[in-house]
Amino acid sequence: MKAMAITSFGPPEVLKLTEIKQPQAGPGTVRVRVKTAGVLPFDCGLREGTIGYARQQRFPMIPGNEFAGVIDQVGEGVNQFAVGMEVLGFSLLHSYAEYIVVDADQIVIKPERMPWEVAGGFSGNGQGAHMALKSVVIEEGDTVLIHAAAGGFGTFACQLAKAWGAAAVIGTASESNHEYLRSIGVIPVAYGAGLVERVRRITPQGIDAAVDAAGPEALRASAQLVNNKERIRTMVSDEAAVELGIPVLSGTRTAARLQELVDLYMEGFIRIHIREVFPLHEAQEAHRLVETGHGRGKVILLVGEQH
Repeated sequence: MKAMAITSFGPPEVLKLTEIKQPQAGPGTVRVRVKTAGVLPFDCGLREGTIGYARQQRFPMIPGNEFAGVIDQVGEGVNQFAVGMEVLGFSLLHSYAEYIVVDADQIVIKPERMPWEVAGGFSGNGQGAHMALKSVVIEEGDTVLIHAAAGGFGTFACQLAKAWGAAAVIGTASESNHEYLRSIGVIPVAYGAGLVERVRRITPQGIDAAVDAAGPEALRASAQLVNNKERIRTMVSDEAAVELGIPVLSGTRTAARLQELVDLYMEGFIRIHIREVFPLHEAQEAHRLVETGHGRGKVILLVGEQH
């Protein structure tokens, strides 16, 4: 089968189209013929070797931890899924390939009305946002601050906060993304010097909870704006969190969590913006786009036929 594999740590050019042996489903697993896969900053970190997990792997290493496709093989002991079912799911690696084998508890049924592009990029950012917002305990009437609000993670986090009762969601983003944030019901605010003062002008009563996907400076701003540090989390700056006395995010992706997100999507609480779609062999270009850090929504790889 074809896969985009990391051949050594380095820039996007180390991603190469590779022929590898097709995996087989074993007990408790299913094999999925992948149609779409999401591209995440995590994948870029694996490629660069800056994520510790990457150092435990061998080359060629196939990145990709969210996908959607059609089950084409079912392992022994799997009764809840059958060949031909359309699913979406998650795995730390291997989504940038024509086939992936995962445990049966890492997938859920794809609703017929969910586009393949949305399904393939749904699980990673969605579950991360779910874990972060559950950790800060969003309550009815809260004012919530989301940093890097226009990206794949931020788009999910903003809409989840509103779905769970936040009265107002303020999102930091580049000015070019402010209109997009307004379109999903978020109050936009510019990054950079003076952020704390700008947020205080919007909400003099303060911020109840904050989630950061931008970096240490955004996290430090959150620490000044939120009284209770237990209600702050970061996706990207664990060292700064420890320094500031902010809890480090922990959690586990689960099929139950993913199903809850799918249900919210189908009920209209979550909309996903697809920034750009690339064929599998252009994964290098997809990584370059994700690494800019300023785009809105999701970047997706088309892996298999869509019809």
